[in-house]
Amino acid sequence: MNTENEDTDLKKVGLELMFLTPEKCGCEDGITAVELAKRTGIKVDIVKKKLNILKDKQVARVKGINPKYWKFDDYCFQRLDDNDEIFHLLCNFDDVDFSRFFEYN
Repeated sequence: MNTENEDTDLKKVGLELMFLTPEKCGCEDGITAVELAKRTGIKVDIVKKKLNILKDKQVARVKGINPKYWKFDDYCFQRLDDNDEIFHLLCNFDDVDFSRFFEYN
């Protein structure tokens, strides 16, 4: 996947889920799409579409019905093919500001 066609919203949602710690979640089951939308600054309907893409690739797990709680599935992510577009998208850290995900003292 080249940078011209890169889905930046999908990358933001995926990385936010990937680096989500239990301390950042309102619930131990994961994070809702609404909370994720607030964290990423992306509209809720777009976040839901991106979460479903990640779920279809088995990179994200969902629990519950209303609300749905989302979590990153690290095991399935590591089992993705090296040539998979989602794998490349979430492993490309060239333009990622890690201070967004971690607090450095």
